[in-house]
Amino acid sequence: MQHRIVVLGAGYTGAVAAGRLAKRLHREDVTITLVNPERDFVERVRLHQLATGQELKPRPFDEMFAGTGVELRLAKVTAVDVDRRTVSVTGADGPAELAYDTLVYALGSGWNDGGVPGTAEHADEVSSRPGALRLRDRLAALGAGRPVVVVGGGLTGLEAATEIAEARPDLAVSLAARGGLGDWLSAKGRAHLRKVTDRLGIEVHEHTAVTEVAADGVTTADGRTIPADVTVWTTGFAVHPIARATTLELGEGGRIVVDGTMRSVSHPDVYAVGDAALAMGPQDKPLRMSCASGVPMAWQAADAIAARLAGVEVPGVSLRYFQQCVSLGRREGLIQFVTADDRAVDRALTGRVAALYKELICKAAAWGVANPTAGMPSRRRRVVRQEPQGHAAPAEATA
Repeated sequence: MQHRIVVLGAGYTGAVAAGRLAKRLHREDVTITLVNPERDFVERVRLHQLATGQELKPRPFDEMFAGTGVELRLAKVTAVDVDRRTVSVTGADGPAELAYDTLVYALGSGWNDGGVPGTAEHADEVSSRPGALRLRDRLAALGAGRPVVVVGGGLTGLEAATEIAEARPDLAVSLAARGGLGDWLSAKGRAHLRKVTDRLGIEVHEHTAVTEVAADGVTTADGRTIPADVTVWTTGFAVHPIARATTLELGEGGRIVVDGTMRSVSHPDVYAVGDAALAMGPQDKPLRMSCASGVPMAWQAADAIAARLAGVEVPGVSLRYFQQCVSLGRREGLIQFVTADDRAVDRALTGRVAALYKELICKAAAWGVANPTAGMPSRRRRVVRQEPQGHAAPAEATA
């Protein structure tokens, strides 16, 4: 009887995990089902480009997984029962139930309005393709001189604000940041960021918390009003809520608690990767929600699943950071080099070279999804045993 592997979500981490599992295991021994509501892979790291009217290259899953044995199930996940080991989905043919022996949970994260009044009603987001397309339409409808405010001074906010300001220099773009502008960066990184925002004419409101969003602007904690025909909310991400309705052990923000092999600490037949997982990195710090974290997590999960099914030693993947890559429009960039636990060091690349560097990183990430096993040996492992059926993770899972 074939071992049934179901992967939920085909973002960077889910798609990489599915492809890598297909290369690691014999098709006669396993079935790999990848559940996703869309036919095309979405380059989430480029959604701010989509929002400003740029066209992104289509990446159909049918082409990406052709000949691999991965079955794409076009459906939306509605529930997961980790005790019965089933997944409820709704597709074109209506509701259905999928049974699994091993589950890879990669449903990721989405927009987080933070509960701020008016945000859900009046703000736009760039965390999803539909959101980016809605924002594109709203920006295109604005006349010259109209105000746009981006709320959030993190990586997403910086990329959105600079992309909009560069693509539409006729708009009055502002950025509201809770802290100082790029205050986590090195001195060189902060100086370059300020130089770029000044050149693009972005009005930066530092140490500014937004407490309410309206159709014509935002209100700050100190009572000021920043006018805006369009408000782009980028203050963080929230994980998919499906896991909260399960008996999985969850941590901060509803993320699934996993061990070093991305295996659930409460249900050994469940693995979680990407934004959905609470995994510890260097210095016992939780890995942040990012593509930089998610792809190595997917490698580790796929290799651990294959090794355990084959009855061989589970390999380890080094989960650490090297850099933070920020696009500041199409002509400027910032590559901030960091310690293993993601703290900025003095070294940074800036300007056109950094923009090209970031573009290569984005292309490499998309290429890695389409080619998750490049450079791997072609020999697949045979399944020699099934995963444990109980809910207490064996000692091996903590290795």
